[in-house]
Amino acid sequence: MQIKGIARDTLDFILEASKSMAPQEFAGLLQEKGGIITEVLILPGTESSNKSAILRLYMMPNIKAVGSVHSHPGTNRSPSQADLRLFSRTGNYHIIVGRPYNKKSWTCYNREGEIIELPVLDVEFEDNEENLI
Repeated sequence: MQIKGIARDTLDFILEASKSMAPQEFAGLLQEKGGIITEVLILPGTESSNKSAILRLYMMPNIKAVGSVHSHPGTNRSPSQADLRLFSRTGNYHIIVGRPYNKKSWTCYNREGEIIELPVLDVEFEDNEENLI
């Protein structure tokens, strides 16, 4: 699937979650709707520390992820060997966020660890909440 970009609200959520988890790493899987990354799936059992975040992929429901997201506690956003192993198992769009966790401190990589462009798009989200009587 060709991804057109990431929803601005989704990126804002990623940046805020990464900042609030610091110095521990934040991690999740990316999901798309209509070719736009709109959701971050947090898997049960995910473990975070100031050195790594471990995603329990066996806890993933029967859905498809287009990639992953995680934070690094410092400013280095280059993927490690462990990151590359995760990339190869979870899609083709992988975001790494670093300090200071702002709109300029994230990078998207493909499954080989090469930097790729991921446009930030303004997307209207549907309100799925039903009125309760």
